[in-house]
Amino acid sequence: MTTHRTPFHAAVTGLGLVTAAGVGTKATWHTVTEEVVPSEVRHLAELVDLPCDFAYTIADLDTAAVLGVATQRLMDRFSQLAVIAAREAVADAGLDTATWDAARVAVVIGSAHGGLPFYDEQHEALAARGPRRVSPKFAPLTTVNGAASSVCRDLGAQGPSLAVTTACSSGSVAVGTAHQLLRTGACDIAIAGGAESALTRLLIASVCQLKMVSTRRENPSAACRPFDAERDGFVMGEGSGLLVMERPEHARARGATVRAHVSGYGASNDAYSAVAPDPDGNGIEQALRTAMADADVAARDVGHVNAHGTSTVLNDVIEASMLHRVLGDHPLVTSTKAMTGHTLGAAGGIETALTVLALEHQLVPPTANLDVPDPRLPIEVVRNEARPGRFDCAVKMALGVGGHNAALVLTRG
Repeated sequence: MTTHRTPFHAAVTGLGLVTAAGVGTKATWHTVTEEVVPSEVRHLAELVDLPCDFAYTIADLDTAAVLGVATQRLMDRFSQLAVIAAREAVADAGLDTATWDAARVAVVIGSAHGGLPFYDEQHEALAARGPRRVSPKFAPLTTVNGAASSVCRDLGAQGPSLAVTTACSSGSVAVGTAHQLLRTGACDIAIAGGAESALTRLLIASVCQLKMVSTRRENPSAACRPFDAERDGFVMGEGSGLLVMERPEHARARGATVRAHVSGYGASNDAYSAVAPDPDGNGIEQALRTAMADADVAARDVGHVNAHGTSTVLNDVIEASMLHRVLGDHPLVTSTKAMTGHTLGAAGGIETALTVLALEHQLVPPTANLDVPDPRLPIEVVRNEARPGRFDCAVKMALGVGGHNAALVLTRG
């Protein structure tokens, strides 16, 4: 039985995005709403001979120039991306780190794999050159909490600092966890979302074996095709998406511009399979209904859904059927993964930020590469071009390997 309680509307006052679609919120939003074909999908030398040898990358970002060489060396790439996104989000929120109450600032960042590239690098060093060549930085750089820790150090945030790891739902669960911290009064400000950069040969070889990723090597830019009849798997990407969330009275007191609200959160587990979603979609339905009850919204109130939409054969049909069962056929649905790649633990943070922008601009990004919609889909998926709409409420869905599900309800600022 779902417990109903007074909705808590966490104010979203800042956004930070670093994705294959663009470095910065403005650049990412332009790409996902204006471009037709993703451009940052590249064959990678380190993936040569794998069935999937391509990924979405942030090719033009010089992290050493942005962060400084010394600072960069203290972080794995996923943490570097998180720090860059956090700086943008905090600046966007108009916060001054020199004067804020640092003990009342929480940081909650999700990641599925943490510092996997450095892990692989150090394993090779151990095997080839022995234990004395293993870096003493191995433990702090590879742990999943590295992104949250790095952001706290960079910004001087001294409140609750949490790392969430629930596979591909990590970023959404991080936002939901921040919502709960703010509701309880554990902090006044929370920087929340996800960060991931796990484009390693080992991981991609594994997901190739699981047959989760696309093998369209001849045309990688068209490989990720959510909800398309010819989809054959996702394409991995890297990135970070973070939100600054505040208790509403805190945002009002400082005269902050509120871009949207996180108004409801629900999470669940399928308790079904280690690698496959529940074919009936019961777990994701539970998460969605819990989030809607938390926000006190009805199906008719939801005008837009940013779906998990991975481009896998099973997930897209299960998710679409559940969305129709719960929400009907009126919400405008999209998946933005064809423009950013599937960024695993970062996906929920990136896509929640894009949902905030959709509410703010009253514009739904199209689902790229959706040429022929799967006829089994009972929902309306926006494709070809961005579609204007009128909606005050939107939903962000997330699913993760191991049966982890999360749903967020966002409302206009």
